Amino acid sequence: MNTLTKLALGLMGQLKPLPPIGDTAALLNLPPPTLTGGMPLIAALSSRQSRREFSPNALPTQQLSDLLWAAAGINRHELGGRTVPSAMNSQEVLLYVAMPQGLFLYEPLGHQLRLMVASDVRRVTGQQDFVDSAPLDLVFVADHARMGLVPAAQREAYAYAMAGAMAQNVYLFCASEGLATVIRAWFDRPALSQAMGLQADHQLLLSQTVGAMKAEQAA
Repeated sequence: MNTLTKLALGLMGQLKPLPPIGDTAALLNLPPPTLTGGMPLIAALSSRQSRREFSPNALPTQQLSDLLWAAAGINRHELGGRTVPSAMNSQEVLLYVAMPQGLFLYEPLGHQLRLMVASDVRRVTGQQDFVDSAPLDLVFVADHARMGLVPAAQREAYAYAMAGAMAQNVYLFCASEGLATVIRAWFDRPALSQAMGLQADHQLLLSQTVGAMKAEQAA
């Protein structure tokens, strides 16, 4: 579906999710993340870039596990510390994963994906045409209910700061793994909120598409 068609459907309130593709499990347990190897940090920073063309092939399960851990996983189990900072350890940004099988919420403590919506919502995560067929779209959502200790006027800024850190971790992981990714803020917020079943105290922040590069890009 091209961008103009998506914009028109949005104006008519008809930008809707599609039926899921493939088997949809209520809970997907991920393998433990790989905590060794990878590209040196300076090399990853040198290679970091946005790409907007993706292979439709699903990421291997281990690579998906490593990606989600890099974005928001626990790296200090004795403290419950994450790979990204948050205000007063509120952990206010929820990480949703839109795949053909459905919309999942990443749960760092169990390192697992919990099914939230049994629909393919990828095409609603952005106005760009490539989001429809890329293997996964990440959606960063602020849960304001978790920020009770943060002054109300500062909550949005704090949440965006955490989401930005998560997105940069994804960028560096993708650079290290030879994957394509791009951060996005252009989406139909009412349509996506409805498709995801978000609550009133949830705020959509950003989306980020991830996938393998097309063959001509990787060459």
